[in-house]
Amino acid sequence: MEKITMLGTGAAMVTQCYNTCFIMADDDDATQGAEVMLIDGGGGNGILQQFERIGRKVSCVRNIFISHNHSDHLMGVVWVVRAITQEINKGRYEGNLTVYAHPKSLDALRTICGLVMQPKLNAHFDNRVIMQPIADGTEADIMGRHFRFFDIQSTKELQHGFVCTMHNGHRLGFCGDEPLQECNEALMSDMDLLMQEAYCLYEDREIFNPYAKHHGTALDSARNAQRLHAKRLVLFHTEGRSLATRKVRYSAEAKSLFSGEVIVPDDLESFSI
Repeated sequence: MEKITMLGTGAAMVTQCYNTCFIMADDDDATQGAEVMLIDGGGGNGILQQFERIGRKVSCVRNIFISHNHSDHLMGVVWVVRAITQEINKGRYEGNLTVYAHPKSLDALRTICGLVMQPKLNAHFDNRVIMQPIADGTEADIMGRHFRFFDIQSTKELQHGFVCTMHNGHRLGFCGDEPLQECNEALMSDMDLLMQEAYCLYEDREIFNPYAKHHGTALDSARNAQRLHAKRLVLFHTEGRSLATRKVRYSAEAKSLFSGEVIVPDDLESFSI
């Protein structure tokens, strides 16, 4: 069964959960060491603990997608690269690690790793750590899934999302961590699973000021999902002050406009695609 496991679900400055990132995998048995793809990395070495908590080794990662350069998406990737290059040096990593991102993000990753990692680890760049640049419209087949990357037209930082066609034919749309722009709506229509950020509830907008931060609300994402005929909606990249009630309240607000299934995952939660 194809599934997503959320390593983190929070926005940049959360402290009670990890920053938004997740893995895509084929199997239900984490002990089998099956290869996985990592989508963003969160903000630090807490990602290593998140892998431990779901019972997977970081060395299972064979492909990484970095959506953009913000610290809560990029910095955790540095730790994953460090862990994997250490495994390469120990002869315990088969194949290569491929990182998909815009050249700006690839340059940032290479620069940071060059500054904070040992030369014997950085020596694997362009040999065993492959930097694969993407742009708007780039297509790639990764682990048997077809990806089309697109520029989300971010108002803050160059950022990419993707549409992925899974092994079972289901289509997953990942919109990045800003509201979906009108120019990309045709691309994101009729998704089996639509993943959108929801920084806060619409009813809490005066508390969290999402629009000033170029983010949206659960209600905004639900409105998009309904208009785009999505079957299921995943809400992520939220504020971190309402975790105890987030699942219930965010689901209720989204369901007021969206007739499909609403998923408001916690950290480490999995769901099928």
